[in-house]
Amino acid sequence: MPNVLVVAHRGARRVAPENTLAAFTAAAAQGADGVELDVHRTADGVLVVHHDAAAPGFGVLADHPAAEVRRGLPAVPTLEEALEACAGLLVNVEVKNLPGDADFDPDERAAVALVELLHARGGRDDVLVSSFNLATIDRVRHLDPELATGFLTAGVDAREAATIADGRGHGAVHPHVHSLAGPAAIPVVAHSHDLGLAVNVWTVNAPDEIRRLADAGVDGVITDVPDQALAALGR
Repeated sequence: MPNVLVVAHRGARRVAPENTLAAFTAAAAQGADGVELDVHRTADGVLVVHHDAAAPGFGVLADHPAAEVRRGLPAVPTLEEALEACAGLLVNVEVKNLPGDADFDPDERAAVALVELLHARGGRDDVLVSSFNLATIDRVRHLDPELATGFLTAGVDAREAATIADGRGHGAVHPHVHSLAGPAAIPVVAHSHDLGLAVNVWTVNAPDEIRRLADAGVDGVITDVPDQALAALGR
């Protein structure tokens, strides 16, 4: 079985609340190679880990300073806390910033804050920055071309996405599993690899699908069940 990275989607979210320190430490305990997490920017520029722009009963995170987020949502970690909890793991940081989002920021301040945080931490983190918004990862590459970036996609042609990502200097594509259904996987992965891109597929939970994609040559699977993915891969 090919060597495929197993990345825990929002941590080991089947055994602990997603995007929490508990979910990240559980993923590490299960043997995951990395975790995927989502970040938003608070009103005072702190990056916090949460999937949606808003939280029920609290509101849009970007409308509140970090201290208020901590008081109102104590389980929501800062990205820095998450990076500490994930020491030794690959951390796929998905920056949420699409037009239409409640906290959409055309100035890409979350991307800037992310690069500044990683620089302040002295480059000791193994981070891959991804986003559905090409402008976001473009900004990251502009600020630091050495940081790994990946184009996250859903509902678009995966081969075309790889060509676009390569043309803008990104090193990975993260297609949704449905775009690699059936026989489509092998030519898409081959095309991406010909361009020098890694292919990390989300969200893949079924053991047969994990093995099929591994046989097709994907580089990583982003999964809700890292322990089961590892077992499916014979690890």
